[in-house]
Amino acid sequence: MIVHSHAKIRNNNFYWRKFDVQEDMMENYPLLEVEKLALKKLKTYKQSILRYLLRSMLASMFIGFGVIVAFKTGGYFYNEHSPVAYPMAAFTFGAAIILIAYGGGDLFTGNTFYFTYTALRKKMSWKHVWTLWGLSYIGNILGATAFALLIYVTGLFAEASVNSYLLSVVEKKMQVPTMELFFRAILCNWLVCLAFFIPMGMKENGAKLFVMILFVFCFFISGYEHSIANMCTFAIALVLNHPGTISFSGVIHNLIPVTIGNLIGGSILMGAMYYYVNLPFLDDEH
Repeated sequence: MIVHSHAKIRNNNFYWRKFDVQEDMMENYPLLEVEKLALKKLKTYKQSILRYLLRSMLASMFIGFGVIVAFKTGGYFYNEHSPVAYPMAAFTFGAAIILIAYGGGDLFTGNTFYFTYTALRKKMSWKHVWTLWGLSYIGNILGATAFALLIYVTGLFAEASVNSYLLSVVEKKMQVPTMELFFRAILCNWLVCLAFFIPMGMKENGAKLFVMILFVFCFFISGYEHSIANMCTFAIALVLNHPGTISFSGVIHNLIPVTIGNLIGGSILMGAMYYYVNLPFLDDEH
């Protein structure tokens, strides 16, 4: 009986140790994926700076597609003075994150999380972090500009009945006080990075898509500020027939605090936070 009891205790201990290991893997697998993705981006940069820039351009062009879909959809309801204009725009903007996640691309806002975490893990240098941040931001600007010119030549937003909703949103964004933009941007990239990060631990594509769209809907409907999404929206607005309240100085007024806020949201609230709270797991690896 005693031997049987000891065997039962050992079996139970083995079961719980196995359960703990599985639980640790579920919690930390996404972090391993973050490292893997960051190092893949670094490898691309080392192989070809041009290729890395082009990937960054792709990301903002994909966001451009999301912007067009969102404001085209929302515009139909806006012209009818419907209260669901903004929710519909928020829902359809989810197309952008799906394009980036599955179509490739290098987004500055996501990189603030990936590279910070990987650098804290001493898997890449801070010099590379700053360089890749700068290149991805420049590439995102170039992509947003190129996409805006493509939209301009299509003539899809030439009529006032089509572009009025987009221009009204842009005008409001350029008039928000600096400090409000800054804190909205912190919350925005915290949520957007989670939209990329949480699905990394999921196996089913359907679940991943649902979470991504849900989180992007939350950021959009909440009125937070995303530097690259704003960049694309502003670029499109500037190439259209726009009022004097929409200007390049308004772009600068918005993008500087929003970019800094996004950087803090991704690097501190995601990269540094997840590194610190997972230190026990990281120590166990060594």
